[in-house]
Amino acid sequence: MSDTIAWLAGAFVGGLIARQLGLPPLVGYLIAGFGLRATGAEATEMIERFADLGVTLLLFTIGLKLRLTSLTEPHVWGAAGAHAFIFFLLSLSTLLGLGWLDLPYVRDISPVSAMVVAFALSFSSTVFAVKVLEDKGEMASLYGTLAIGILIVQDLAAVLFLEASLGKAPTLWALLLLALLPLRRALLWLLEQSGHGELLLLFGISFALGGAQLFELVHIKGDLGALLLGVLIASHPKASELAKALLGLKDLFLVGFFLSIGLSAAPNLDMLPLVAALLALLLVKAFLFEQLLLDFRLRARTALLCGLSLASYSEFGLIVAALAVKMGWLSADWLAIIGITLALSLIIASALNARSHSLYELFSARLRRQERPQRIPVEREIDPGNANAMVIGMGRVGTGAYDSLAQDRGMQPVGVDADPQTVARHNAVGRHLVQGSATDADFWHRLHLDDGHVKLVLLAMPALSENVFAAEHLRKEGYTGTIGAIAKFPDDEAVLRAAGVGQVFNLYAEAGSGFAQHVCEARQAVAKAAA
Repeated sequence: MSDTIAWLAGAFVGGLIARQLGLPPLVGYLIAGFGLRATGAEATEMIERFADLGVTLLLFTIGLKLRLTSLTEPHVWGAAGAHAFIFFLLSLSTLLGLGWLDLPYVRDISPVSAMVVAFALSFSSTVFAVKVLEDKGEMASLYGTLAIGILIVQDLAAVLFLEASLGKAPTLWALLLLALLPLRRALLWLLEQSGHGELLLLFGISFALGGAQLFELVHIKGDLGALLLGVLIASHPKASELAKALLGLKDLFLVGFFLSIGLSAAPNLDMLPLVAALLALLLVKAFLFEQLLLDFRLRARTALLCGLSLASYSEFGLIVAALAVKMGWLSADWLAIIGITLALSLIIASALNARSHSLYELFSARLRRQERPQRIPVEREIDPGNANAMVIGMGRVGTGAYDSLAQDRGMQPVGVDADPQTVARHNAVGRHLVQGSATDADFWHRLHLDDGHVKLVLLAMPALSENVFAAEHLRKEGYTGTIGAIAKFPDDEAVLRAAGVGQVFNLYAEAGSGFAQHVCEARQAVAKAAA
């Protein structure tokens, strides 16, 4: 126990330093693991258990947000399949070429062993990509949902490979899992009755971990089971609330995952040339994703950001390496080689993703020249119609603002949200919404505000950085109308005004004032009716 506490304290220090340097904390966790491994430390049983729990809860929360229809899109399964095949061939050629150059650890590698390593390198890290997307608040963006779809296709292929390699075919008892479908209504009833506090959290933990164990009993990978169980209840309105309730616990357990990766590697200096060569392939991986997505008629920004979010090697590589060592296909040194390469790939990808929007702005002119003339429907020009007001961010605050403008002010608002499900839900009840991400610089190019119809823009997104980005780009595009934005803290107001926001609404301060005004007006109405 004392070792586990010490390792977690080391992870905290590493994460704190990384945050101060403007990098995601997970970079600090990885470096802390490397530092501890250099002192001879090893991952404790509790750290490994934390890692397993974190991955299971992560896949369960992915399932809660997943729409299976997204996997049927050609640009999802097509890009995933084409990338896996091409990158496998590139990696295999690289490994055999390095062996021909007499590089250590690959000079005597057999074609079969090289194929196993190349297969492992073709996957991207699901844990890393989801963590980065959550930290940036872009899980619901087009490139975020596209990246998740590609990762799920990869994960399904990985599960099939493991099942085939281990010879662990599902037992006949696995057919009983189909009983979950008729039990779905009962499960949704339990979710509904769980309320909003600790019972909801307990339901999520029990359902995710217990369900994963149930899948393991019939020889189906528990992580895949957790993902499918999340999908099973994803359509319920409380699914998003459950995902938020699990967020802190999931992130805590994932610290163990990133820490264990660093603790798993025991490097030698003669491994560095091979690791450097594999890291060079990482840039090829991101570039290949970008080019394939452009071929599937997506915009350059979507293709670049998706490629960067997938620019990592996968924890699956360690699993394949361990299996290959057990089968005698690879030497034990390959565990350290792939572990170091994986950890460094996450550090490089973290730095790139932390600056992904800046990188696009820097190279946007060149990147846009690579776009195809025809685009998929969700990437075409955006027409707000005859709207004279716009609400960006259609959560509870944005929805209330939209309804007030339409019903109390007699205006014709248009709502904007990055989540296609949110857009469809609002349009179904009569509101006018268009899909778009306000943190997408190209969104403002695609949105036609130059006719002067839109006089008012309300920024109702939860993150300060998102509202600041939107305000700055509105002014950059020459918008001269009124911009209003929400703020949570007094310090936010000055930042928003500096970005071009004319009116700032402090949610907490104004909520109290509005509450008192509402009660007083209702009291006066009752008194007048009684008189």
